[in-house]
Amino acid sequence: MPRDAGAARLPRRKGSPFTGLGPVFMKELSDHLGSPRMLVLTLFVIVFGALPVGFALQDLRTVVVSDPYLFLRIFTVSPERVGLSFTVALNFVIPLMAIGLGFDSVNSEFNRRTLSRVLSQPIYRDALLLGKFLGGLATLAVALVALWLIVVGSGLLLLGLPPRGVEVARGIAFLVVAIAYGGVWLAVSMLFSVLFRSTATSALCALGLWLFFFILWPMIASALTLALAPSQITGVDQYVAVQEMGLALLRLSPGTLFTEAVVGLLNPETRTLGFVLPMQMRGAIPEAPLPFDQSLLLIWPQVTGLIAGMIVLFAAAYVVFQREEVRA
Repeated sequence: MPRDAGAARLPRRKGSPFTGLGPVFMKELSDHLGSPRMLVLTLFVIVFGALPVGFALQDLRTVVVSDPYLFLRIFTVSPERVGLSFTVALNFVIPLMAIGLGFDSVNSEFNRRTLSRVLSQPIYRDALLLGKFLGGLATLAVALVALWLIVVGSGLLLLGLPPRGVEVARGIAFLVVAIAYGGVWLAVSMLFSVLFRSTATSALCALGLWLFFFILWPMIASALTLALAPSQITGVDQYVAVQEMGLALLRLSPGTLFTEAVVGLLNPETRTLGFVLPMQMRGAIPEAPLPFDQSLLLIWPQVTGLIAGMIVLFAAAYVVFQREEVRA
């Protein structure tokens, strides 16, 4: 048989692969925003985030107003009665919320035997998976924006001071970083939702991976650093290399990237996120804040790592989903 004749029999897609993306996105967004699960997750995030913010505002009311970044301290101050700051609380709850939105996004369609019906419409798999991901990411963004506005409004009421322009810019940048961090865990949960037909299995795998990076990975990274380090460190260069290796291992965790990006944004006095010897800081003005653009350059590798991780994980879910059989 001629090669051209065999190729002519292969089915070809007509139109854009993103045909139907808009309807899928709007359906997912409306389903998420109107579901009882979203209400429970939103209340959990607001209550869990409002607790450290409330105590932080009580502590900040006694701070001297001369602090040029008083408004940003709302996000970073760790009250004694709680022991964790608002950003640390978000590092804990954002993955849970993202996993809750995405762990059954695909396999629930398999279990209800509706996936083949949806794909029989003029909707390609590309648009279906991307629409589900964007719908979940938009839902997460809505919840985080609402929480951010609550924090800012509480600061305006209790502190009695409006934020300066640079503080608003840093706060918005922090919001973007938080959404990117949530996108990583949303992509993780969707990947497991594609890999496993059972919703319970996908949820447990996503939660297990989160617990692994949140609790176990710092200890494993420390043990690997000690195992790979030379038995005897003879110079400063070797010591710096070992410390940088430990930081590189820690930065494989999305939580570490999020924490470093938040520190660089909301603490303008932060001048570096890596290991620095005291001699390298010679000549630097202590406690001098960095301009906003310099802080963005400082955290750019961390933000790029979060976005790249989100894209890679979604691409993996996309490749697996393209190869799966969807017929009921």
